[in-house]
Amino acid sequence: MRILWLLVCLMFVPSVLAAQANSGEMPEEQQLAVKYITALTEHDYRTLSKFYNRDSVFYDKTANRKYTGGRFIIDFLERAHEGVLEYTFNIEHMYNAGPLVVMIGNYHFKGPGEQFGKPGKIIDVAIPGVTSIKLDMRSHRVTEHVDLIDYQTMSDQLALQ
Repeated sequence: MRILWLLVCLMFVPSVLAAQANSGEMPEEQQLAVKYITALTEHDYRTLSKFYNRDSVFYDKTANRKYTGGRFIIDFLERAHEGVLEYTFNIEHMYNAGPLVVMIGNYHFKGPGEQFGKPGKIIDVAIPGVTSIKLDMRSHRVTEHVDLIDYQTMSDQLALQ
């Protein structure tokens, strides 16, 4: 009887766990934030434009650069990502307080050195950062994207390349 019970558990439990994982146990706000970050790192400007409106703000607080309005944010991103070969955000920790989603991790860039003062080279850096995203859950838009990026670590990595 125990063996039969064990077999039933082994067959049934994995399917229940898979169903839970696919049911979206991640809060809706975090799911939307991950979709946004995916569009950002995949340079999917068409999808990104759906996340922004004229009041959306993109603020790199560490660099003190702020862009307001979807058109201006996307113009900035297209310039910043020009020639980038790889761009990912490896999220190590994420949490939310209602529509505010905070992601802690590393931004990974691989691309032309010209943008980083290394002409003719391909640079590869992993930069620790915190990104907070305020969402309007009714319209599924980003009202504010704020980055806090460890540019000193980036500078240290660039010095070695």
